[in-house]
Amino acid sequence: MKTLPVTRRTLHAKSPKCGRLSALNLCLLTAFGGLITVASSVHAQAVEAQPASVQINGQRASLRNSIAAQEKADNIVSVISSDDIGGLPDKNAAEALARLPGISVQRDQGEGRYVTVRGIGADLNAVTINGALVPSPEASRRAVALDILPAGLIRTLEVTKTLMPEQDANSLGGTTEVKTLSAFDIPGKMLTLNAGANYDENTGKTSPNLGAAWADRFMDGKLGVALGISLEKREFGSDNVETGGAWTGSGSDAKVGGFELRDYLPVRERRAFAFNLDFRPSKHSSYFLRSFLSDFSDDEVRDRLTISNISGGAVAEGGSASARGERRLRQRKYTQNISSVVLGTGQKYKHWTLDVNLASSKASDDTPEAINDARFRGNSNFSGVGFYNSQMPQLVGPASLYAPASYSLNAITLQQRLSQDSVQHAKVDLARKFQLDQFESTLKFGAKSSRREKTNDTNQWLYNSSKSSSANYWGAGPTALTDFVQEPLDYQLGRIGQGINPALIRARVAGLNRDAAKLVLESNLNDYRMHEDIDAAYLQNAFDSDAWHVLAGVRMEKTSFDASGSQVSGTKLQALQRENAYTNWLPSLQARYELDKHTSVRAAWTNAVVRANFSQLAPGINLVSNSEAVIGNPDLKPLKAANLDLGVERILGGDGSVSAYLFYKDIKDFTYSTNLAGSGKWLGYTSASSYANGDAAKVRGIELAYTQTLSRLPAPWNGLLFGVNTTLSSSSATVSRYDSAAGKSLSRSISLPSQSDQIVNLMLGYEQGALSTRLALNYKSAYLLEMGSDILKADQDRIVDAQKQLDFSCAYQINKRLQLIFEASNLNNEKYYVYQGSTPYNAQYEQYGRSYKLSLKASLF
Repeated sequence: MKTLPVTRRTLHAKSPKCGRLSALNLCLLTAFGGLITVASSVHAQAVEAQPASVQINGQRASLRNSIAAQEKADNIVSVISSDDIGGLPDKNAAEALARLPGISVQRDQGEGRYVTVRGIGADLNAVTINGALVPSPEASRRAVALDILPAGLIRTLEVTKTLMPEQDANSLGGTTEVKTLSAFDIPGKMLTLNAGANYDENTGKTSPNLGAAWADRFMDGKLGVALGISLEKREFGSDNVETGGAWTGSGSDAKVGGFELRDYLPVRERRAFAFNLDFRPSKHSSYFLRSFLSDFSDDEVRDRLTISNISGGAVAEGGSASARGERRLRQRKYTQNISSVVLGTGQKYKHWTLDVNLASSKASDDTPEAINDARFRGNSNFSGVGFYNSQMPQLVGPASLYAPASYSLNAITLQQRLSQDSVQHAKVDLARKFQLDQFESTLKFGAKSSRREKTNDTNQWLYNSSKSSSANYWGAGPTALTDFVQEPLDYQLGRIGQGINPALIRARVAGLNRDAAKLVLESNLNDYRMHEDIDAAYLQNAFDSDAWHVLAGVRMEKTSFDASGSQVSGTKLQALQRENAYTNWLPSLQARYELDKHTSVRAAWTNAVVRANFSQLAPGINLVSNSEAVIGNPDLKPLKAANLDLGVERILGGDGSVSAYLFYKDIKDFTYSTNLAGSGKWLGYTSASSYANGDAAKVRGIELAYTQTLSRLPAPWNGLLFGVNTTLSSSSATVSRYDSAAGKSLSRSISLPSQSDQIVNLMLGYEQGALSTRLALNYKSAYLLEMGSDILKADQDRIVDAQKQLDFSCAYQINKRLQLIFEASNLNNEKYYVYQGSTPYNAQYEQYGRSYKLSLKASLF
């Protein structure tokens, strides 16, 4: 079997005897990924595969590849190879990344979406595909929801935790690099197919998934072609009860002002395609094209029973009161697209290396006309309404509360939204190697120019019962809920009643005057167009001297920003335009010292700069009334961070390692929401919600990791694999607002949003003969989700409770071409719980159940 180089120093380790499993695992591994992650300092497009002493097989190979890539890199990185991704029941890239040290994932309805690195939220980190920045489909955010990237189509995932001058400086926690398949990642041609079915325990629904990958070389091995496709559908459900933090008092005096029972029925589909070309006419010259297209749709029906307007303002647990009841429906389907095309070349001439690439990436979030809210209100308030269990409120009320005949149509709101984000860049890198006495040095410099445009367009329509104006009157027709219902909902947290039929809601307003029903304020307030142009240049030098490897340099980034939006006051619109420009100098120093051939020590001092979220920068102003306003802030400063890292890593045999890393981040101009009322031009206002820069925020912590294959144990225990990593961290940031009563600004300290003090990953695997299994546990402690309406009050904070999830996978090699795989997710049936201030007080409780997947993979050649 042909092998690839895996490390700067050859790892002399005996290959495990895995029989038929090893041979096919190589094919399966290469089907959706390469065998090795090329470290950031290596020009991968110009490197040809050469023999090495390590044979690559199965789970052990994945560990070995990751260790080799991390040990070889100039900077601090964490790597997961495609076999790691395929070896766990990970639906997408976010869930695969959750296995790495320092990484945690925010989940949406049970699926991983956003990645947090070392306590830094997803909006302050970056994602690239084949070197091109991935723009965000979502209107308000920079974060990329990685659930749109199916795990099966990814070659490797690499998280860069300390940036080099040659890299974009736009991540405070880390940059996630997604790499897709190249024909030069494998020793020969390849064709693999896979098909499976996923069963959701909560709904009893089964959904299909399909995938294929092909790669081959032509023209005497000089031209490589690789393509892959992945199709997945998941029909599932989740059950939710939430108060939204409507608590007053505490202990025996605690009361809630309202809550909702929510039944979700989403259907999610992922379609992804990758096509890569590589032309290498000689070992000194290479050309490549990398393309990736992902299409993700979420078709969701959400039924609600809402309790509000409680007599006396709130009700205590076990008590009862009269209250308003409403049955509400939302039905929408949004489609998120991400596309990326990268063209490049790598040329070598004697001691010089030239790399040039051009890239264009686009993202969009398209929501055609959706039922944003179809609301049926109780014909009168319901008596005897109450609840028990403050963490998972169980509704108590009369039978009439669930009867459709008790409700009549109150309002129907429709919404349409399209957000788009596009980035183009041109980049040139030039490197020169020098030999100075005992020093080996590589001088590298280059420039990059990128252009980004972000737009958002929203339209909203309202129909209600008002006859005073024909603008939003819904016309003649049925209004009783009995005319709009379908079968009863399968809601596991209590009782809601019969579901509302979306088709009947749409039919009710079809043909009505849309222009007259359009809401001017809601259709213009959040519309904007922003341009963010960044021109950068850098200089760095890496040199080796005996056991030392040092990289030092500086990056300069010049940012030009302009934004347009609207000020809305009633039905009056006024165009707003703002501009800003600034320059950042970002020095960097990174060093690695090899204590011996198995042990190295690393230290790094790096700097980064990240721009605020688009929703925060949008120049829109909503003058709700003479005393209330919502204000964007295009003058926000970017967040800047100085980072210190120190660590040690030791290789254990060929496929194990132990490491410890300390990290510290000093972040300036931290961005947060605040209330400007009582100050400046908002002197006479009681509420003026906006965004501000804080003075500083800090993150500190330690990452510990240990992986080991237990091949020295006697059979059959020599097939065991074990891994554990944990991150212990803490953070602090200061937030403030003007207090009219005190006549000055008041402040308090908070933890950074999304930062868990403890993250733990445990893995126990077994690989022997035709069998390969793995059991994995992911745990993260509680973290701050968001502050309440008064940012100075800790008892209004929304906190996500600690979470742990247990997953299992088992693969059996039927023959050398076929492999059967069983995967189980969320075996412990973990819940998602958000509380207000302290754990007894529900803000949101949601459960998803378990899911099971059975698939067959075939390697045809």
